[in-house]
Amino acid sequence: MAKQQSKSKAPTPPTPYEMMGARIQKIINSPTAQKARSVVIAKEEHEAPADWERFLDEVAENDNVTLAQRDDGSVRLAWTVPAED
Repeated sequence: MAKQQSKSKAPTPPTPYEMMGARIQKIINSPTAQKARSVVIAKEEHEAPADWERFLDEVAENDNVTLAQRDDGSVRLAWTVPAED
């Protein structure tokens, strides 16, 4: 039998949207945010407005999550943890 060579591909660099998501996930996962079950997030200058809107739309689709737009352009993201049956 011939040995198959596996071609290893270099990892694909994250997209700007994925980098923004990772940044926000880090904020949400902080102990302070987890205790408060809320966090204020804002789009950074280098992030695309379309990516920011996509993120907010996707988050808004989740149950137990609320988004509140603030006057300064930031958003308060709050969540509840459903009781287990």
